[in-house]
Amino acid sequence: MGESPANGVTSGAVAIENAAGEGAFVFVCDHASNYFPPPYDQCLGVTETEKSAHISWDPGALGVAKGLADRLDSPLVHTTISRLIIDCNRDEDRDDLIPSLSETTEISGNRDLPEDEKSFRLDLVHRPFHRAIDEVIEARRERGLATAVVSVHSFTPVYKGRSRPWEIGLISDRDRSLAEPVLAGLETLGDLTVGDNEPYAPSDGVYYTIHRHGEDRQLPCLMIEIRNDEITTPDQETHWADLLAPLLAEAVHAGSPADGPLAAGGADA
Repeated sequence: MGESPANGVTSGAVAIENAAGEGAFVFVCDHASNYFPPPYDQCLGVTETEKSAHISWDPGALGVAKGLADRLDSPLVHTTISRLIIDCNRDEDRDDLIPSLSETTEISGNRDLPEDEKSFRLDLVHRPFHRAIDEVIEARRERGLATAVVSVHSFTPVYKGRSRPWEIGLISDRDRSLAEPVLAGLETLGDLTVGDNEPYAPSDGVYYTIHRHGEDRQLPCLMIEIRNDEITTPDQETHWADLLAPLLAEAVHAGSPADGPLAAGGADA
């Protein structure tokens, strides 16, 4: 891709909902949208079918995240454009920050990008997204509000020919204060196959947002992955929000001593 298409894109690639919510969480959704603003709707070489597919976004994730934010009176920060333009859940230095290959699909318009185009995309959504999360968490810290950080994603039933049996996976690293009780709660239901660092793990490079805003601040944190055939309708999204909200609420209050990082709003980033 030679000339940068940056000139044709407007701002507004990040949304914050319920910023004043007083619940114990900040929810984030890195891959919330499959919208391709001009000129990216034409220049990436992605078909209409591919724009609707999982390579472009996490189908169903935003609906679940909104349901959780509503039930738990908590802020939600999410993107409003496709991750094929830039992936907000990747470090700025990673090769797959702007993917030229997603799963088995070539993204021809992302090959050989000039540095000014990469910088433009970082400034379009990646940096504003993470700045928005920083600002929401900092505002809560100043108000003395408890904060745990939870990201919501979805994954495909089959990946590169491998079937994935888990209806839901919980991804965590050093901090297990949310993962352990939510895992236990899901397993008591008896009818779910629950993944513990499946189908992804922090070592896969998919933990950037949670690491940056949760682990680095010493805040309780968790990444939730729901298989996307489980959340294809609003009713299914509602079901998962109804199921997860009380488990998260229980987990965060069980792990928050009065003098701990949750109660204090966390350490400064």
